[in-house]
Amino acid sequence: MGQRGDELRAEVVRVLRLSDGPRSAYDILKVLQTSNPKTAPTTVYRTLNGLMEVGLVHRLESLNAYVLSQTDDPDHQAILSICNDCGIVEETVAPEVLKTMVEAVGESGFAPSRHVIEVHGTCVDCSPDKQTS
Repeated sequence: MGQRGDELRAEVVRVLRLSDGPRSAYDILKVLQTSNPKTAPTTVYRTLNGLMEVGLVHRLESLNAYVLSQTDDPDHQAILSICNDCGIVEETVAPEVLKTMVEAVGESGFAPSRHVIEVHGTCVDCSPDKQTS
C-alpha cells in the first residue's frame, strides 16, 4: 500500500480509537472528509476491508458498523458481545468454542470461510442488578 494508503489506514484507526462505540463507514467518512473533502466512500470501504484482513478491525454485521480489535493477535477469531443499552462492544477469544462450531457445521460437509459471532444483550454496567445496588 502506498504512503496515502498507509496514512488513510492510520486515520481510520484513529477515528475508531476515538469513537465511543461502533461506527458505520459513512460515520468514518464524515470525519475523514473534514480534513480531506475528496475522500470517497469506496476508499473508506476498501481501507476498512484491508484493516479487517489484517485483524485490526471487526465488522459488526448486525449493526453494519466497525470497531477496533481489542487484541494484539491478528489471527484470532472473536466473539463480539454488543450491549443493547449503551452500545459497548466487548471482544472475547474462545478458540475451543470456534473449533466446536466449525466441527459441528463441518459434519454436513459445510466448509466455513469466515465466522462472525455476535451476541446481543446487556453489559455488566447496564444490568438491572447493578443499577439497583
